Amino acid sequence: MRGLRIAILSLIGLAPALPALALDCSQPMTQRDMNQCAQLAYEAADRDLNAAYQVAMARAKSWDMADTRGPRATDTLRDAQRSWISFRDAACLAESLRYRGGSMQGMEYSRCLEKLTRRRTDDLNYLGAEY
Repeated sequence: MRGLRIAILSLIGLAPALPALALDCSQPMTQRDMNQCAQLAYEAADRDLNAAYQVAMARAKSWDMADTRGPRATDTLRDAQRSWISFRDAACLAESLRYRGGSMQGMEYSRCLEKLTRRRTDDLNYLGAEY
C-alpha cells in the first residue's frame, strides 16, 4: 500500500511538467519533433482521405445500382485506390532516399505521404461529387 501511495504521489508531482512535454507542431524544436509533426500531419491527411473514399464508394454503389452495364464502379474504384496506395508508398520511399540513413528521411517520407494523400483526397472528393 505504501508503494502505491508513493507511485501516485510521484505521478501527481510530474503533472505540472506534462504540458511542457506536449508537442508544438507550429514550432518544432528538434528533428525528432519535426519527424513526429510530419507523421501527425500525414495521419490527419489519411483520415481525410478515408472519409473522402467512403463518400466516393457510396456514390459509386448508388451508380452501380442505377446502371448494371459494364464494369462495376465500386470494384474499379477499389482497385484504383489499392494501386494508388502502392504508387504513393513507392514514390515517397524513392523521394525520401535522398536522405537515406539520415535523421530527415522519416520526415521527408511523411511529408511526401501527406502531400500525395491530400492530392488524392481532392481527386476522391471530385469523384464523389461526380457519382
